[in-house]
Amino acid sequence: MKFSSGLSSRRKRWLLWIAVGLLLRLILIAVPGPVDDDTGVYLELGHNLLHRGTYGIADGDDLSPSIFRLPGYPLILATTEEAFSRFWPDGWMNVLYILQTLADLAAGLLLAAFARRHLSERAAEIALILAMLCPFTAAYARIGMTECLSVFAISLGIYAAGRALAAAQAGGCDAWGLVLAGCAAALATLLRPDGVLLMAMLGGGILWYTARMRMTRSRLSWQQLRRAILAVAIFCLVALAPLAPWTMRNWQAFHVFQPLAPRYVNDPGERVNLGFYRWMRTWAVEYNSTCTVFWHVGELDIDINDLPARAFDSPEQKEQTRQLVAEYNRWHGISEELDGRFAALAEERVRASLLRYYLELPVLRVLDMTLRPRTYEFELAPDWLNWSTHSGESALAVFLGVINLSYAVLAIWGFLRGRVPWAMMLGGYILLRCLLLATVENSEPRYTMQFFPILILAAAAGLAAKSNPGLKPS
Repeated sequence: MKFSSGLSSRRKRWLLWIAVGLLLRLILIAVPGPVDDDTGVYLELGHNLLHRGTYGIADGDDLSPSIFRLPGYPLILATTEEAFSRFWPDGWMNVLYILQTLADLAAGLLLAAFARRHLSERAAEIALILAMLCPFTAAYARIGMTECLSVFAISLGIYAAGRALAAAQAGGCDAWGLVLAGCAAALATLLRPDGVLLMAMLGGGILWYTARMRMTRSRLSWQQLRRAILAVAIFCLVALAPLAPWTMRNWQAFHVFQPLAPRYVNDPGERVNLGFYRWMRTWAVEYNSTCTVFWHVGELDIDINDLPARAFDSPEQKEQTRQLVAEYNRWHGISEELDGRFAALAEERVRASLLRYYLELPVLRVLDMTLRPRTYEFELAPDWLNWSTHSGESALAVFLGVINLSYAVLAIWGFLRGRVPWAMMLGGYILLRCLLLATVENSEPRYTMQFFPILILAAAAGLAAKSNPGLKPS
């Protein structure tokens, strides 16, 4: 009787936290949020594919195939529009937001189920609370971008891989767990090209941990290695299968082997401003620079005063930079000749300090993306430290920054305490993503949203009592 009462009490608490999470997301949907240009691009790509049979962006009457975006999110957007716009012409996006809300809630439940199986009841409840109350994942439920569904895919992949590894640990094979993990990796990759990191994390984790289980005298048996190879083969077959049609289409349309999408938003044959991008990597760190320089290219002026002092190594270099920026401002475009001059300036700055270019600035960019208050999601001023101009927004940004920092600190505490299950797999994903983000020139905090499923699990592991694995998710 006492056990039944405890179970009922726990179930009520879980339902309460889920209700709170749902209410938070519905409130955010009701409040107008940011509208990103990428949403329109995704929608046009999907709309053209469904209605005109070509996956591309129209230029007047000319509709040519494109390769610069993966088809996952465009198809989701266009399908939602097709299904609901006739009933709700001006509000069909709200249906998308509701679907993303449900996906975000499901992600939290998957993380709680993982924590319950591999940690404890207490850890599961903490993971659920952290997931339901996370304002950052909640905010992306009402934005027409890939982040919300990417977080869901990662959560599903972690849960499914945990199932498969638990079965291997018991001497069996959870084929459905491997298939589910493969589906999660495929979804993540079809949403964003960096989603392939989830495939690498899960595949590597399944191979490594399955091969090391039941080792005798620290030696790996051929039977165990064969079991690990079979498991990762099932996973990879499912994960890679949805990419095959996309890869074949790209080969037929462009004669290039492109299973993902190009790093820069371009189709084959289009020139990329590589010199300008490299120049930005010699000084850009903050999200502010992305807003005032990177996003201005092609449309708006660049103000030389928006560049930080580290963008110049000497007065002569500052004057040279001013001339390049002035040349850009004349046409709001970067010609091949101007891009070459940016490349020459970048080479000069790289030679001046290899350590700055290859280590110091990349580390600072990753830290900025990870720890900066997530002002974009709540439409706060990017220069959040400018208290004299917008003290209210600055105060809210600091509050959000403290929450963001708390998730990171608690997660580090969980890893340091050695309580995170499959720590090399989960921590390896964060490391891989940091290495990838270190190579970009446009610091954007949204690129680290994919950390949150792992931060939530690690924080729950650190805060909960000693693990008692073996519980089945309910």
